Amino acid sequence: MSGAPHEFQAKEFVASLPLQPGVYRMLDAQGQVLYVGKAAQLKKRVSSYFQKTNISPRIRLMVSHIARIEVTITRSEAEALLLENNLIKTLKPRYNILFRDDKSYPYIVLTGHRFPRLTYYRGATGKQHQYFGPYPNSSAAKESINLLQKVFRIRTCEDSVFANRTRPCLLHQIHRCTAPCVGLISDEDYATDLRNAMLLLQGKQDEVEGMLRKAMELAAEDQRYEQAAALRDQLQALHTVQQKQFMESGRATDADIVAVAELDGVLCVNLSMVRGGRHLGDKNFFPQNAEGLSPGEVLEAFLAQHYLNRSVPPLLLTNVEIATEALEALFSEQTGYAVQIRHPVSGERRQWLDMALNNALLALRQQAGLQAGQLARLEALREVLSLPQLARIECFDISHTMGEATVASCVVYENLAMRNAEYRRYNINGITAGDDYAAMRQALMRRYQKLQAGEGKRPDLVLIDGGAGQLSVAIEAMAELGLDILLMGVAKGVERKPGLEQLLLPQQEKPLQLPPDSPALHLIQQIRDEAHRFAISGHRAKRGKIRTASMLEEISGVGERRRRNLLARFGGLHGVRQASVDELAQVEGISRTLAEKIYQQLH
Repeated sequence: MSGAPHEFQAKEFVASLPLQPGVYRMLDAQGQVLYVGKAAQLKKRVSSYFQKTNISPRIRLMVSHIARIEVTITRSEAEALLLENNLIKTLKPRYNILFRDDKSYPYIVLTGHRFPRLTYYRGATGKQHQYFGPYPNSSAAKESINLLQKVFRIRTCEDSVFANRTRPCLLHQIHRCTAPCVGLISDEDYATDLRNAMLLLQGKQDEVEGMLRKAMELAAEDQRYEQAAALRDQLQALHTVQQKQFMESGRATDADIVAVAELDGVLCVNLSMVRGGRHLGDKNFFPQNAEGLSPGEVLEAFLAQHYLNRSVPPLLLTNVEIATEALEALFSEQTGYAVQIRHPVSGERRQWLDMALNNALLALRQQAGLQAGQLARLEALREVLSLPQLARIECFDISHTMGEATVASCVVYENLAMRNAEYRRYNINGITAGDDYAAMRQALMRRYQKLQAGEGKRPDLVLIDGGAGQLSVAIEAMAELGLDILLMGVAKGVERKPGLEQLLLPQQEKPLQLPPDSPALHLIQQIRDEAHRFAISGHRAKRGKIRTASMLEEISGVGERRRRNLLARFGGLHGVRQASVDELAQVEGISRTLAEKIYQQLH
């Protein structure tokens, strides 16, 4: 299938390929996958890469590294599409368009209790509750919950709180809950509010308004003025909800609007979600490895990567025409109902697409502005340090509480942005509690031993959050590893105020102190603050886990197995604390008496 490295025998290989659908994987001499692609006819698609004309510089560079090609024949183009995207997500080849894979989208949930709870949820959906969404982000979902609380006053409290209330809570006092926990609303009236909330979530505002208006008029005729006033307030709140929507449709449409825009060679995909005719919000995606590719290629990659193995609405609207047959077949098979991808469109749908395109362009302009500011900061730091090639910066910080649960963080800045996917935390063990120097040394050794072995990316600058002591330890660690990387200590000033930081450099006795308005200092502060945030969040999680176990250990009758069962069932101590006595008693090994004991100990 291949010759010697960089001597791939393309003509002979292509001649052996069939005119059948399938997936091809291009690999370099080291066995690294360069690119994964799908084809309706493998022979025609693969041969196109080795044509002497009409090949972009990007593709020419990729082809020059091919040592061999592996192929998998599939039964259909749709099956090839599914395999291709599973491989892209797993292998992340450097020449494929890649989109950040969000694990899940938020939903609004109405639980299946006697008095259902209105709540926010991420994760797999089940049959015991009713789910509305998905929403493009947490803010959109939580805003909808807040508006529904104002209109219908559905309870939002945890089950354990609801089961143990003896008097109404603050939410009832501020007219955000009807207090079913203490019987201040009947089952029938709560069910009515719940039904109206569900209709509103389904986009049936007119139906809800008509029912409320009819009920208000009936109550007024029967001289039930207090009830009529409450219904009037619901109507007014409902109008507020309607005014909050950016997009309304005469039909209860479920659709996603996907628009791709380009600005100065950079591409952005805007995804707007419409459910029940209501606009739930939008989200922007910036593809990786998309240089020199067309909007159509980026859009097709987004649809495949984003919707496979995820909820798909019956209608997708796009601002660019692409081949849709394989995508529609795959999405329809995945969902169990017909999924249509439409372009071009007119009327109301055209307005939706225009809005999504404008949002994508706005995101591109904002990113360009942010990058210009970041470039100015980076150029200033390059000048200060006389490092014209400075591009990648890593920063370390240590966090603990009186030596307990020590965690070190390492954050990465590269290509004018923080690179969250490359962040790392290190649980520090085997040192004297509270020894920050030993903790810093351990973190640096663990981080850069791999670099010493030839793995990972080499930073141009390593920031150490701390003074001369921490910097000295870092210098020793790097010397021991045989690495020549510039180190800088970032020490808080005398008054420990932002802008007064002292920058410590090896072989330089006097600390460097930049002006408070220095762009170079602002970049250092940004990276240092992110390392501090990341370290603290890791420390708090570790400390909470340790204390969770110790709190349950103090309860007689709760041994290691029962403790493990409790934590697994409720997802941690917070969940155990929120659980009612009845819920605790359902855990394997926990009797009713022990459940009551656990509840009393934790409250």
